[in-house]
Amino acid sequence: MAQRNALIVGASRGLGLGLVETFLARGWSVTATQRSPSPGLAAIASDALDLETADIDDDAAVAALHDRLGGRRFDLVFVVAGVATQAHDPLHLVPREVAAAVYLTNAVSPIRFAEAFRDRLAPGGLVAVMSSVLGSVGLNDSGGWENYRASKAALNTLARSFEIRHRDEGFGVALIHPGWVRTEMGGADADIDVETSVKGVADVIEGRLGQTGCVYLDYTGKTLDW
Repeated sequence: MAQRNALIVGASRGLGLGLVETFLARGWSVTATQRSPSPGLAAIASDALDLETADIDDDAAVAALHDRLGGRRFDLVFVVAGVATQAHDPLHLVPREVAAAVYLTNAVSPIRFAEAFRDRLAPGGLVAVMSSVLGSVGLNDSGGWENYRASKAALNTLARSFEIRHRDEGFGVALIHPGWVRTEMGGADADIDVETSVKGVADVIEGRLGQTGCVYLDYTGKTLDW
């Protein structure tokens, strides 16, 4: 089997870093992006790992990354980056500029990145974005995390439209809920550890390679309600 290549965007810590480690262990070649130098990524440096610096909220930085990566092709482009600023506050207590910034980073920037890099997908490739079960409108029976929920619901909607717009180009789109994970964002009381989450996510990703359409799945492969 030819070596597979992944571009993992937002890999400096947490789930992104865990995914880099997992795909490397499975024999993939990985290009990982960071907004600033990451000790975690530096600690796992290898010939199979290429480190790049880029901020997905900066269109010029994304375009420069596209140019730097030249003619490389990726079986997977996975945008992991996201924020949860003032996630516990009800929407009316979140300043407008904060709410807008969360929306841009969580919903707009991942799709703009995917648009910029779709020409770098290998045949049968996959665009993945890190969504959340909190982005499900149908499963929202507890409230809370209002602005964060809205940003992930918007991401889901935009990803579906992105896939429809490019449906004849032969790549798939996957929205992935990683579970409630013990990371800086998820907190110490979360259900699962990073290793459990990223192993499941990697299994789901590898199972979707070569398939088209847009799916909304959790880390176990379960389909989630929109």
